[in-house]
Amino acid sequence: MSISVFLTDMLFSQGFGTRRICAGLVQQGLVKTYGDAGFQVCEQTDKPIEVYNGMPFMVQSELWQYHAKAYVLLHKPAGTECSHKPSAWPSVYSLLPTPLRQRPAKTGLQGVQAVGRLDQDTTGMLLLSDDGQFIHRMSSPKHHVPKVYELTTEDPLDEAVVAKLIKGVVLNDDPVPVKAAACNLTGSHHMQLTLTEGKYHQVKRMLAATGHKVIQLHRSRIGNLVLSDDLRPGQWRWLTADELAGLTRKQ
Repeated sequence: MSISVFLTDMLFSQGFGTRRICAGLVQQGLVKTYGDAGFQVCEQTDKPIEVYNGMPFMVQSELWQYHAKAYVLLHKPAGTECSHKPSAWPSVYSLLPTPLRQRPAKTGLQGVQAVGRLDQDTTGMLLLSDDGQFIHRMSSPKHHVPKVYELTTEDPLDEAVVAKLIKGVVLNDDPVPVKAAACNLTGSHHMQLTLTEGKYHQVKRMLAATGHKVIQLHRSRIGNLVLSDDLRPGQWRWLTADELAGLTRKQ
């Protein structure tokens, strides 16, 4: 494999456009990979691109890193929709760089996809990936991946509400009671709620079933991954190898 073909394939796999566009970037000398002497065009190689997972490279003087699969954590701000075609609010995907939104896929969808959805007024941790198996594992109730929510209600809460949520409440479209995996009060109007499944508007509907209206909702944790304070609303970052291993480890 020639170096130009190698770089073209690498750029295409990372979402930098069609193969023709990527080839043009290479031909113009706008792509460099990291060598022993710093950023330079690497030597010709016949190794598969995946061998270079984690390799830094530069496109038009902007630093990137090669990832065979994308695993991203986004701090979702309020007033955004988890949709590629939002109806009334900006899309969370607009917060991501273009290459993440253009990563090629075998299916009709391209780019990273949200692992489940958060309402437009809900903030907090949102995972995105182009790995279908990962998305399924994180989303499927069969795998019991805990998701922790911090919520604020309009009216005061008490231990009776906690007991109801732990025992299970019936939602208006499902006769089977839905239970919280864990629940505890953190203030007179505040609660931390842990779920292992994700139904439409589930947290709000569960609290509504106890006679309470949620006025603020924030997802603070998925599995053993906690949303840190240094990642501000609207910011994103790659998951580390250890974080990914922790998420995919059997609970």
